[in-house]
Amino acid sequence: MATDYDAPRKTDEDLNEDSIEELKGRRSDKQSAVVDEDEAEAADSYELPGADLSNEELQVRVLPAQADEFTCASCFLVRHRSQIAKEKDGLLYCNDCEG
Repeated sequence: MATDYDAPRKTDEDLNEDSIEELKGRRSDKQSAVVDEDEAEAADSYELPGADLSNEELQVRVLPAQADEFTCASCFLVRHRSQIAKEKDGLLYCNDCEG
């Protein structure tokens, strides 16, 4: 079946609906007067059921840097010495930061 691409694709009724004035009217109708709430404030007030951790203390054991590790001067992550990419002015840089 042949398609006539020159023929109008919308009827007259559709064209009248999409007038600029009507579109402007729709846009103003959809806008609300409610101010967006700050997400951080909303998250602070939201609590999960059974998740009261106010009396909990974290038990984390911190290890000193090992002999085969270094701290990258750019990202400040502790890395294995095999990931040293560059040494400049006594500072070591990892492969990720120099890549």
